[in-house]
Amino acid sequence: MIRRLPVIPTVVVLLAVATMIWLGVWQLQRRHEKEAAIVILRANPAKPSVAFPKLPPVDPELMFRRSSVHCLRVVGWREEAGRAADGSVGFRQIAQCSTGAEGPGVLVNVGVAARANAKTNWTGGQIEGWISEEPDHRSLLARATGETVPLRPMLIARTPAPGLKAAAPPHTEDIPNNHLAYAVQWFLFAGVALIIYIIAVRKRLMPPPPSAS
Repeated sequence: MIRRLPVIPTVVVLLAVATMIWLGVWQLQRRHEKEAAIVILRANPAKPSVAFPKLPPVDPELMFRRSSVHCLRVVGWREEAGRAADGSVGFRQIAQCSTGAEGPGVLVNVGVAARANAKTNWTGGQIEGWISEEPDHRSLLARATGETVPLRPMLIARTPAPGLKAAAPPHTEDIPNNHLAYAVQWFLFAGVALIIYIIAVRKRLMPPPPSAS
């Protein structure tokens, strides 16, 4: 009996492998884009201050620029692991501010606490700092596949709220550029998937052992 190559499974596997290779190539392109953006970011802190962006995503031309916001009142708090300007690690205190009757409000990193669940009596007001983005909580798979979730702009306060340390100013070293690693992963996934399928097909196409007479 002649065994033939299974058409539908082969097409499915080849499409999956092609998709993984395309994702790898796309990540390589993203790497070059990120490198170009980092060049811009390095120069931004020395540029004149600009108006704080209201909506995401934050344009690379605005990231790390000096800016200011007026927090009418604090409507909530978020706590994230982070680093202070003196190099110590702790918990960033991120205030969710209202800026008016309408609009999305703003996020302000008002400083770093040495311990979790710290309290500060900061209730708002005019505050200056640098434009950044809120913490990125996307999974590794979401980042590797390029799933886009616009991150809201966040101001890193130059002067900390009472009882807190000043947060570390934004720096290009904090911007991950893992696109080469993601590309290598996708190419490896494609290669492994193809090898496994070839082995499976070879076993399927092997003639059956002769039956004992």
